[in-house]
Amino acid sequence: MSKKILVVLAGCGAKDGAEIHESVLTLLAIDKAGASYQCAAPNKNQHHVMNFIDDSEMDEERNVMIESARIARGKISDLSQITMKDFDAVIFPGGFGVAKNLCSFAFDGAEASIDPEAKRIIQEAYELRKPIGAICVAPALIALALAEKNPEITLTLGTDSGPNGVLEAIGVKAKECLTTSLIRDDENLIASSPAYMHGNSTISELEQGISQCVKAVIEMCHQKVTN
Repeated sequence: MSKKILVVLAGCGAKDGAEIHESVLTLLAIDKAGASYQCAAPNKNQHHVMNFIDDSEMDEERNVMIESARIARGKISDLSQITMKDFDAVIFPGGFGVAKNLCSFAFDGAEASIDPEAKRIIQEAYELRKPIGAICVAPALIALALAEKNPEITLTLGTDSGPNGVLEAIGVKAKECLTTSLIRDDENLIASSPAYMHGNSTISELEQGISQCVKAVIEMCHQKVTN
């Protein structure tokens, strides 16, 4: 039976929402693997709106779910109406929206707060033994959401000791990883890949890492059934 994957988006655009390349490559990898997906996002305003040309903050408001619908071609669900009981796995593409809209990691690091619906979905997946995929900065969100459960999970934020050190401060094990690869935690059913955490990565390098991450998540769905 085809696996059904929840993809949680954080807006539209790397600087204030979901990273578009990472999101589209995630959806493509799911489809090529023969699985289906449903996109969802919190129905709330973004932390802020950025001008992508000059990096200035714009004086306007945008809704995370409405912006995410641009990537999902309108087929978006309110995250508050979603339960992991209806899905086999969940994947979070990256982008600063993850660290600004789904949590405050971009501003507060290891002391960050987290969106309650994002936290609920991650904890539901963990408790139900549904695999979790985390791309780019999204592993920080996973670490924050599961910190109170004290799991011995392994994640990556790339090869930079700074971001990986913050993961360690949150309480998880961090491993270095290239854009073209992934870190696979089979015990906790979590796969992570750094994507644009390496800013000079090419889109083809992203595709390699993201496709491996998605493949691992889908394999873990079967692993969950057989264990």
